[in-house]
Amino acid sequence: MESVPKMNIMNKWKSLAVVAGLLVLAACVTINVYFPAAEAQQAAAEFVDKVIGPNQAPADAPKPEQKPADPAKPPQAVNSPRFQLMSLFISSAHAEGVDITIRTPAIQAIQDRMAERFKTQLQAHFESGALGFGNDGLIVVREASKIGLKDRVSVNEHVADDNRDRKAVYREIAVANGHAEWEQQIRETFAKQWVASAHAGWWYQASDGNWKQK
Repeated sequence: MESVPKMNIMNKWKSLAVVAGLLVLAACVTINVYFPAAEAQQAAAEFVDKVIGPNQAPADAPKPEQKPADPAKPPQAVNSPRFQLMSLFISSAHAEGVDITIRTPAIQAIQDRMAERFKTQLQAHFESGALGFGNDGLIVVREASKIGLKDRVSVNEHVADDNRDRKAVYREIAVANGHAEWEQQIRETFAKQWVASAHAGWWYQASDGNWKQK
């Protein structure tokens, strides 16, 4: 007669062991939010085009067709035990893609300032070759001799102002998207985009430090 209570006790201990194991698993699961490079590049292109004007380059080549899914490897069913177990620990916010926003008042204020400065003070000096896009996401006085003596002080001041805004916007974009640690990656993404959007004849600094002309 005592066998039944003993079995019940054993089952209870097994259940507790399973629950404890799940709690340990939950504590060990690390949610990594990876830097959304494609979304950041798209945001950078939108930002840069407004500042310097769209590049009149040929349209992008069509994307290659995606290969059909392998029927031997069907997608994981939503109702599978593994999906249900992991959904206990991974929130839907992390399961979805991460977007990069540049539409905050602070970011747009910087963008408007940079666009006005570029159009009225800097673009002519990119056209002459005096200025170039550095490989660090900043503007560089590449050849000061191409700037008239009476304008050199003013141009240097405008370049310094623009570089301050550039540093500020890279930081602001990272913070506005809830990941201050992305600042350097945002900056690297923008550094590439300034070059990609540069107009024909403008100068840019390659990764090895050498200057090249578009």
